[in-house]
Amino acid sequence: MSGDEALDLAPVVRNLIDLSDAGGDAIAAMINDAINRKAARAGWPKGKPDADAPLAGRVLAMIFEKSSTRTRVSFDIAMRQLGGSAIILDSGTSQLGRGESIADTARVLSRMADAIMVRTDDHAKIEEMGQYAHVPVINGLTDRSHPCQIVADLLTVIEHGKPLPGLEVAWFGDGNNVLHSILEAAGLMKFNVRVATPEGYDPEGEFVEMARAGGAQVTMTRDAKEAASGADVIVTDTWVSMGQDHTHNKLAAMAPYQVNSALMANAKLDAIFLHCLPAHVGEEVTEDVFESAQSVVFDEAENRIHAQKSVLLWSFGLLG
Repeated sequence: MSGDEALDLAPVVRNLIDLSDAGGDAIAAMINDAINRKAARAGWPKGKPDADAPLAGRVLAMIFEKSSTRTRVSFDIAMRQLGGSAIILDSGTSQLGRGESIADTARVLSRMADAIMVRTDDHAKIEEMGQYAHVPVINGLTDRSHPCQIVADLLTVIEHGKPLPGLEVAWFGDGNNVLHSILEAAGLMKFNVRVATPEGYDPEGEFVEMARAGGAQVTMTRDAKEAASGADVIVTDTWVSMGQDHTHNKLAAMAPYQVNSALMANAKLDAIFLHCLPAHVGEEVTEDVFESAQSVVFDEAENRIHAQKSVLLWSFGLLG
């Protein structure tokens, strides 16, 4: 399909606020598309458009209320590779910082851009954006979930030879937004999750129940070694998220869940280590694990580009 043909299609509005907005079949289609597009442009300059340039002429408005490296760059490059372009807004240089309502921002941007990506602190904000926008709205991260990251993570897992059905994923540390999306994906894609968190830092129960309702086995434990035993994938994240205080009490609670070589030794010999970055090496993960052959964190980071491309195509109704 040419870029002109894509523009001639009737508008399709698909929001990706949580992974369940897409569903398992669509996520599988995104991963397959990402694999194919990544292979087709091997060796090309990063800014060269894909041969079909399916989003030629389309503009993505990106709203950042939280700091970003990978989300900002990956969505920008994704749009360039798909033939489109992106513009960036943040609260310091837009009317968002002066109190313009989310509803008004959504309606204005819907008339000026073809899609909106939001990275914010409060999940309610992106839900309101989705309610009032009449173009696709994509969750670049909220305090509740991080769906685009998990599409990239699943792509990375598959690239490293690990089919999703029956996969054993072990999570260590804080029961945060990334874990929520992993649990949501587990129910949709039929893999299992062992969750090792300290008391008081469990994930929201609705995500655990959602995974179990989809057929995933979810094990909740306080024992890090138990969670790691026989795991295919070891995952962690920063113990203190952006905007949170770097509290001594939280770090002390998290210490038994550090991913180190002793913990990795309990996983399968070919287990891989994932981290969405940025990492606080020496806290949630030791340097020897972070820099080891089992660590695929930079493949994972690169795959944000390829995952975002497929998310964008899905949101425009050009995939799945």
